[in-house]
Amino acid sequence: MSEPVTPSEIEHAESAPAPRSEPVFNLPPAVLAVIGICVFVHLIRVYVLTDDQDMALLVRAAFVPIRYSGQYDLDFYAFSSPFTYAFLHGGFAHLGINMLWLAAFGSPLANRMGTLRFALFFAVTSLASAGLFWVIHPLGQAPLVGASGAISGMMAAATRFGFNIDRSSGRAAFAGAPLSLSDVLRSRNVMYFLALWMIINLVTGYVGLAPGIGGQIAWEAHIGGFLAGFFGLRLFDRRPAAPTA
Repeated sequence: MSEPVTPSEIEHAESAPAPRSEPVFNLPPAVLAVIGICVFVHLIRVYVLTDDQDMALLVRAAFVPIRYSGQYDLDFYAFSSPFTYAFLHGGFAHLGINMLWLAAFGSPLANRMGTLRFALFFAVTSLASAGLFWVIHPLGQAPLVGASGAISGMMAAATRFGFNIDRSSGRAAFAGAPLSLSDVLRSRNVMYFLALWMIINLVTGYVGLAPGIGGQIAWEAHIGGFLAGFFGLRLFDRRPAAPTA
């Protein structure tokens, strides 16, 4: 049986502030921006560009190792493609899988680092991914595309925090200072993750077991981004504010 509502309770309810709306999927702006760019570029490629126009875009924006062999003049795209290739994807499955991993591992990292540091981290890990791919395939002609190298760097950052999540501020962020290398090696959970991650990358790279994704998986790029994120995290990390008395 319901109880009668008093006038004072009605007045209090009317004056109470409306609950603040939550951000879309609780993703930070930096992560939403990267996802938005990747989705927008892929939709343009699929539904707007002709085949010839899409090929021209790949030549300019994808990372093609042979471009740096000395057989070609280094133009503007030679310097921009080691970054822009991360916003191109090989299909909707490739795009969807990468964006899911980006949301999962990029969100707590972006919340901790802030927008600028996260953007720099994304750029540097993308560059490292392309760099290792070039070292192993210096004369490769197949274009490298996808954000998975940078996302591998975010996974590496997660291992440096031991996957600890701090929700005390109301949003997810990796907690505490990054673990030292010795602490990482002593963490059983982290070592299990590293072993599983390496096995999955090698298997999908050589056997091609990624469902719905055509073409070869660039495991070399994944490792390049992972190493950059693992060893370079402290260069981009923003220390949490010290507690006040």
